[in-house]
Amino acid sequence: QVQLVESGGGLVQAGGSLRLACAASGRTFSNYAMGWFRQAPGKEREFAAGITWSGSSTNYANSVKGRFTISRVNAKNTMYLQMSSLKPEDTAVYYCARRRLQFRTFTYDPSDYEDWGQGTQVTVSP
Repeated sequence: QVQLVESGGGLVQAGGSLRLACAASGRTFSNYAMGWFRQAPGKEREFAAGITWSGSSTNYANSVKGRFTISRVNAKNTMYLQMSSLKPEDTAVYYCARRRLQFRTFTYDPSDYEDWGQGTQVTVSP
């Protein structure tokens, strides 16, 4: 099991930026693909961004592509989500998650992830 703790959420005006961090402890962080998901009130949890175990490949939901950047520093057991040009529709609780099974690529399906952080709230005002 990997323990995940998100940080960096907050209230920001539209057009602003935030950087989320996900600190991991437990199993070897560097062996697992990771993902950022988000859940807005009344909506299902959705994929936002994913990164392979090595960090060599990333992908994004169409809604955030070009505005969000996912990265990781395995030596620090930490993953990041740099969010720019934020929109009110980005308002959600953001979660980081660990992909099941080592050395697999990320997926878009939350059921493929088995460790989740507690979430961090991001609120974007108009």
